[in-house]
Amino acid sequence: MSLNSLRALSSSSEGPSERLTAEEEKMMAREIRRCEQAAREAVAGIDEADRILMRRPDRAERTRAGAVDRLEEAVREVSKAAKENPEYKDWARKATAAWAEAENLRWRLAMSGRRIAHGEARKLAGPFMDEEDLVQEGYIGLLRAAKRFDPDRGIRFSTYARWWVRAQMTRAIDHTGRPVRLPGCAVEQTRNLRKAMKRFESMGVEYNVGDLAQEVGIDKERAELLLSQGNTISLEQPVDDGPRPRPLDRFLSDEESPQPDDEAISAQELGRMDEAFRELLTDRQRFVLTRRYGLEDGEFRTLSEVGKEMGLSRERVRQIEREALTRLRDQSGIRALAALARRAGGA
Repeated sequence: MSLNSLRALSSSSEGPSERLTAEEEKMMAREIRRCEQAAREAVAGIDEADRILMRRPDRAERTRAGAVDRLEEAVREVSKAAKENPEYKDWARKATAAWAEAENLRWRLAMSGRRIAHGEARKLAGPFMDEEDLVQEGYIGLLRAAKRFDPDRGIRFSTYARWWVRAQMTRAIDHTGRPVRLPGCAVEQTRNLRKAMKRFESMGVEYNVGDLAQEVGIDKERAELLLSQGNTISLEQPVDDGPRPRPLDRFLSDEESPQPDDEAISAQELGRMDEAFRELLTDRQRFVLTRRYGLEDGEFRTLSEVGKEMGLSRERVRQIEREALTRLRDQSGIRALAALARRAGGA
């Protein structure tokens, strides 16, 4: 299904996505398989369909998704053949009706996880792809998951689909933003390395590739390889634009420059944050967030640095930080803390 078709279908859907229980997911998946079997039985014995269904599958077609794609192709071929051979009309009608029902149920199952696509898109949106485009990629991932979902494996569709959604999004980001294509896991690790670099730089801490690798949880050699993939274009590289070439950075907007209303908004949010700190957090939680994000002196500190001040391990400080951010996010609704929590998620 094309991206434009997905946009049309998703925009035409009214209201929130259908929420299914685990048992409803299984029942719907089994009904999808029943419809597929009905379509397969309707076209069985027809030469045009048998050539497709009985051909030796290549590697990609050996999966369940490959078998479903072959069945769809067979139904289409029988429908075409029925226009010239009236004997096929009844079989073609039955197969088409069963296939249409399976497609409708598959779409409903996929869209029951629509919230997953929106949630992952918010996490991964960035300069290469915006949130709206990532949501559409997420819908593709949901449909892929629905085509492959096995109701008898003892796993929720929502759990199974999340992996496919994230894989589809990271693949799309990789294809859009990189001249060198990387596997999905490598894209995720590269993103985490970049986040670690920004954290160290914002804190004014000197670091090397080994420090970055340790933060992300990979070995130094892999970190060096992943970081080298991004060094393909320099901002100092001249751009041929008229008789006087200029460096690329002249054409890029400065996203770090303050906006006119930033100071007023910041003051308002900080006031709400201070109130929430007093009402919702323990002394230990306040101390961790204050030191970690430099709320008093503007100096960011690592988990290890805060841990040394408190006589706690790095992991214990991380736990306290997460507890504090979760409490603030859930009970106060402060926008500034939502951004803080996103940054903590990559720590």
